[in-house]
Amino acid sequence: MAPKERGKHDQNFDHMVEKFEQRIYGTVKGEWRLKLLQEDLHSLYEGKQLDIWDAGCGFGQMALWFAEKGHNLICCDISYKMLAKAKEHFAKAGCEAAFHQAPAQNIAARLPQQDLVLFHAVIEWLAKPLDTLEVISERVKPGGHLSLLFFNHHSLIYRNILRGGWRLQTILSKAWYGKGKKLTPPYPQKPEELIRWLKNNGYTIKAHTGIRVFHDYMDKSALEISDTDELMALEYQYCREETFRNMGRYVHILAQKEEN
Repeated sequence: MAPKERGKHDQNFDHMVEKFEQRIYGTVKGEWRLKLLQEDLHSLYEGKQLDIWDAGCGFGQMALWFAEKGHNLICCDISYKMLAKAKEHFAKAGCEAAFHQAPAQNIAARLPQQDLVLFHAVIEWLAKPLDTLEVISERVKPGGHLSLLFFNHHSLIYRNILRGGWRLQTILSKAWYGKGKKLTPPYPQKPEELIRWLKNNGYTIKAHTGIRVFHDYMDKSALEISDTDELMALEYQYCREETFRNMGRYVHILAQKEEN
């Protein structure tokens, strides 16, 4: 069977589960991402019991955070290995959720509308990002919320140009997918374009946060001579300021759908 052409199909990370554990979730970078997401979502977390769909749950950290507070969770992922990890984490914590191994857009029509839909680090890996976002959005109740985390197009451009060399031609030709590290997604998103889409589809922006607005632009030597606590204090100081938030490696937007 011929291999699938990269970028033409939704990405399945079964073959990279160990790399995700080591290089994303098990690092300061991963911990920082969870911290800022939980801050943006804290008022929903502390509020009334919610029906929540984690559309692309990965290892289930955010879903489990909500489940431990008593919220009702539906979790899906295209990767059976990631979903197995999520199930293990839920079982260890004594929590329950409905789990589905399937692309989010394939099961959306079978799900009731939700108070909150988490769509985290998924859209940039999809063959049809905005078409899928529309399907996901339909599962948000009027008055409900959509939590959208995505790999930032602006950060990809800026970081690679700063690093120079072969990357300059790669950026000029817009051929970054498949170059360098395999964790670079094919369709990084522009924050202003997604915000425009959300507003055009009846959403109000409630939170807008840049995740790692400085850290990922610093080379190894700069990080080695820098105090981590001081750097994180600066990240925290500027991550929600308009000038800097759209330069985060990832951007998180929490949006509320208008009532009927």
